[in-house]
Amino acid sequence: MSTVEQIAAKTQQLPEELQQEVLHFVEFLWARAGEEDARTEELEWSRFSLAQAMRGMEDEDWPEISEDDIKR
Repeated sequence: MSTVEQIAAKTQQLPEELQQEVLHFVEFLWARAGEEDARTEELEWSRFSLAQAMRGMEDEDWPEISEDDIKR
């Protein structure tokens, strides 16, 4: 018996009130998984955006900065 089948079988044995609670918990888990997917996608876009913004900068001539410059 699959996990889904086990959940369904056990849930059917519960009173209606508790079945509603199980449904609310499943909806909570579904929403949380969606939020994690959204955060992952946002992080990927941020990394991509930064990589695109920085592309080619390593070839540019930058002034040399010494420790004395940083201490000022």
